[in-house]
This record gives sequence, structure tokens and C-alpha cells, in this order.
Amino acid sequence: MTDPTTTDEDALRPLSKDGKPSGGPGRLLAAVMGDLRAVDGALYAAVAATPTPTLDRTLRHLSHAADHSKISFAIAAALALGGKRPRKAAFAGVGAIAVASASANLLGKRLVRRARPDREAARVTVDRHVPMPTSASFPSGHTASAVAFATAVGVVLPPAAVPLGALASAVGYSRVHTGVHYPGDVAAGAVLGIASAAAALAAAAAAATPSARTQALLTTARSWPRISIGAALRQ
Repeated sequence: MTDPTTTDEDALRPLSKDGKPSGGPGRLLAAVMGDLRAVDGALYAAVAATPTPTLDRTLRHLSHAADHSKISFAIAAALALGGKRPRKAAFAGVGAIAVASASANLLGKRLVRRARPDREAARVTVDRHVPMPTSASFPSGHTASAVAFATAVGVVLPPAAVPLGALASAVGYSRVHTGVHYPGDVAAGAVLGIASAAAALAAAAAAATPSARTQALLTTARSWPRISIGAALRQ
């Protein structure tokens, strides 16, 4: 009986504790990502296999209503009629949606290009179906926009944070429930939404607060008439 052959590559690779060749950081990262994808797929399959006839129609309608951020824009329109602070919150939320949508659709989806779930193979019941988008699956644009809006509005108008956060969570889950996204897509969309809200709020704050140089120029400009009058009187 002959001994198993060992390639030169295996001979040069250090052994792990169990005696098997250990890979480098790239192989470890690939293994971790493979495990995460397996967990992601298992969670998707578990949601698809869980019968929820009472929720199916509600979540399907919610997912459809969140297309193009229609729910968020409707809430923003209502807030804009409620006074100065709600109006400020509405503008902040709309700005956050713009950042999140651009980041998800123009960057995230084009960089990752993850395929959509196989809804038929997972046997997602037809009662949950919404149109399957043709864009890439990662990240969830619906979730990114909903979370961005909820975060930005919640920062400016704290009483709205909890209800809008709950709505954004429901929108994110509805995308998994209807079979068009993996849970990982939704989680990434939520992170992107928070980051987009932070960026939009920071940009709004910077635009509202003139820089020190701008303030100095404005002060000088205001003093010009007084300087001219004083010089004329001295003459």
C-alpha cells in the first residue's frame, strides 16, 4: 500500500493543529465568506418555508408600496406641512434617500453584482410574490433608502425615530419575505442607509454653517459702508 502523495505546494504550506495544510489570509477570507453565504441562504430558505398566510398579503403590499421610496416621500410631504422643525426633518430625510439610492444602485449593485435569489427553487408561495427586480441583489436599495430616511428624520425630529425605524425594519424584512432579497442584502442595505443619513446630515450642517473664512469676508463686507463714511467725514 503506497503512501498518499504530497504536492510541493502542500509541503511548503504550514500545518494546522489537525495536521491539515493551512491556507493564507485569502483562503481564510474565502472560507469565511462561504460560511456567511451558507448562513444567508439557510435564513432565506427558513423564511420561505415558514407558512405565514396572515402576513403574506400585508408584507407584499408593504414591499410594493416601498418601491421608489413612495412611503418615505409621502411621509416627507406630510412633515413638510407641520412647521419649521418637521419641514427641516423632511428635507433631511429626502436628502438621505438621494444619497442612499445613489450609493446602492450606482455603486453597491454594480460592484458586487450578486444574483437574485431563486424564488422558485426556494418554493416561496405565490401569495408573497412581487415583481422580481432585474438589478443585482446586493445591497437592498429599498432597505437602504428606508433606513436612511428614518435615521435622518429621527435625528432632526426624535419623536419620529421609533415609528419610522419600525417601518424601515418592516420594509427590509418584507424584501426577504417576498423572496427578492437575501437577509444579507437587507443587512448591508441597513448599514448603507445609516451611513447615507450621516453623510446627508453632515453635508446639510456644513452648508448651513459658513466657514470661518466666509464669516470673516461677510463681516468685512458689512463694515465697508461704515469705513467709507468714516473716511469721508475725516476728509
